[in-house]
Amino acid sequence: MPKRTETLSWDEYFMGLAHLSALRSKDPNTQVGAAIVDENHRVVSVGYNGFPKGCSDDVFPWERKGSVLHTKYVYVVHAELNAILNSPRSVSGCTIYVSLFPCNECAKAIIQSGIRRIVYESDKYADTETTIASKTMLEAAGVEMVRIEKTIRLTVEKIPNTSK
Repeated sequence: MPKRTETLSWDEYFMGLAHLSALRSKDPNTQVGAAIVDENHRVVSVGYNGFPKGCSDDVFPWERKGSVLHTKYVYVVHAELNAILNSPRSVSGCTIYVSLFPCNECAKAIIQSGIRRIVYESDKYADTETTIASKTMLEAAGVEMVRIEKTIRLTVEKIPNTSK
């Protein structure tokens, strides 16, 4: 019998891991995940968007509108930065897989950390000035940007706990 040929590419596989990581986010509107992988296809780190350690997601706001101090935007750590900060080793030379194209702040962290390649899925903010700035910096720094078409979508199905 011949081997199975309809398998995931490495990019599809690791984008699936980014999506799995996004399922940890408690953001009610946008869940973003990231996975950092080295040249040997070994996972170095993962991250998702959420509040910094010690900042309770029951206390800090998830709001999108209102006074800046009453919205999530000044408090949430993005998936890319979480993955970089949570890495147990250098991410220099690695690839980052992220479900949403990185913002300008994450682009700076990606460049400074030495990540050489970004594989992303959604580019829904492509026309915003911050995303244009992000792409400008990434291109200037020689970071490869690859948009992936075929990805793995994950959903969580809650299984009832039958143990007593």
